[in-house]
Amino acid sequence: MANRTKRYVIAADLGTTSAKTLVIDRDGRVLASRSIEYPLHTPTPDRAEQDPLELFAAVVRGIREVAAKAGIAASDVLCVSFSSAMHSLIAVDRELNPLTPCITWADNRGAELVGPLKAERNGLGIYRNTGTPIHPMSPLLKLMWLNRHEPELVARTYKFIGIKEFVFAKLFGTFVVDHSIASATGLFNLRKLAWDDEALDVAGVTREQLSEPVPTTHVVQGLSPQYAAELGLAADTPFVVGASDGVLANLGVGAFEPGVYAVTIGTSGAVRGAVSEPLTDPQGRLFCYALKEHFWVVGGSINNGGIMFRWVRDQLATLEAEEGRRRGMDPYDYLTGLAAEIAPGSDGLLFLPLLAGERAPYWNANARGVFFGLSLFHEKKHMIRSVLEGVVYRIHSVATALEELGGKTNEIRASGGFARSPFWRQMMADVLNTPVTVPDSIESSGLGAALLGLLAMGEIRDFSSVHDWVRSTVRHEPNGSNHAVYKELTAIYSAVYHQLKDQFDAIAAFQKQHVGGRQP
Repeated sequence: MANRTKRYVIAADLGTTSAKTLVIDRDGRVLASRSIEYPLHTPTPDRAEQDPLELFAAVVRGIREVAAKAGIAASDVLCVSFSSAMHSLIAVDRELNPLTPCITWADNRGAELVGPLKAERNGLGIYRNTGTPIHPMSPLLKLMWLNRHEPELVARTYKFIGIKEFVFAKLFGTFVVDHSIASATGLFNLRKLAWDDEALDVAGVTREQLSEPVPTTHVVQGLSPQYAAELGLAADTPFVVGASDGVLANLGVGAFEPGVYAVTIGTSGAVRGAVSEPLTDPQGRLFCYALKEHFWVVGGSINNGGIMFRWVRDQLATLEAEEGRRRGMDPYDYLTGLAAEIAPGSDGLLFLPLLAGERAPYWNANARGVFFGLSLFHEKKHMIRSVLEGVVYRIHSVATALEELGGKTNEIRASGGFARSPFWRQMMADVLNTPVTVPDSIESSGLGAALLGLLAMGEIRDFSSVHDWVRSTVRHEPNGSNHAVYKELTAIYSAVYHQLKDQFDAIAAFQKQHVGGRQP
């Protein structure tokens, strides 16, 4: 029975560069939000790591501060429900001390094992069973790498877990992983909803070394007095284990009808559609991840989303970003304004935003960034615009693959940090030649987590209420003349990538050998 005295859900979203916490009421209104950043460490070109304790501290602080910001009492909190980035891996001992950093989705150290896995160990078969493309992002490849290069560390490890599992283990002393996060490991059988025997054998781990798989609506209770005080919550507050940020983003924007796809660009990016049963791509290009029974999400992720805009701000346009601050503007808004002064297509300047390697649809960890067509005519403003266009070209390539599997795109529902930018949203409509709509809240993963929390607590029977939660306030129609320009350039963009593929392998090998004193 619904508990009407408990009025609010706290949604905690563990992202790649920040932990976002939201207070959401029963009508889907975001009453308060808090975002706490933490660094992503990249000591060498193929590594991307974080400190698990920093992330845990950000979650605790975020929950406490967002509740205070919203002015709600502990007795008002129905539950805390979680969303999390996928593919992370942490080795811990029996006392939960991290033996490794949190190895993130952006880490490419396992790239050397992709070819042998596909050629010698039934990689495509493992993909079809698990729904996770063969790529170093996945814990499967991370575990293979650790077993090859750090066997002594593997021998000392009690559990291999993701960042959300680490948070729950710290708070409750229990090792559980939801079906959604598990289905993104490359180790979880989609149809059996259990760890996959063949994948475990290839990874070199046992079931006992992994967490217990549980439904996304699984509830854990029993905070210690210490953590209850630190969080500002009652000790018996229910914590819903929740799901991955990707599938929850689809739920949060109501993208689960044929032809309606969700596009999220945060640090990375993704295009996703919903299906009622597990579905994999014959070419192995697209993922398939679980949310709950009869709700699966198919799509593709890119490594290089909003992180490219941060790269531009920090490496290419520091003076311009500072000028924006002096004018009292957000630096990103100022840089977007400069990009808007340049015509669509950046006067023939293309940028392949592959600085962190790439996932869908290429699954090429060795891919690298390229400016193509650069001439003396081009200014820095061209380069800024071409980087933003390059990210959307990446989305276009994934959307094209998804359409082959799931049907034509009729509408894009935008979420993530990029959805704050009208300029970037219109660019996407023009490149994809598809209307782009924007909900009144772009925190789609947090909203999805809140809905899942209500379902777990018996407050709603299904997700039909999401239609009341999703209020599309803006719609961008594609500009035909702009699309004509982009159609020509996306063809050139694709050709440039394929012509450079062998050279990407060569330069990645050079970087691995010479950059940063890389040691295996």
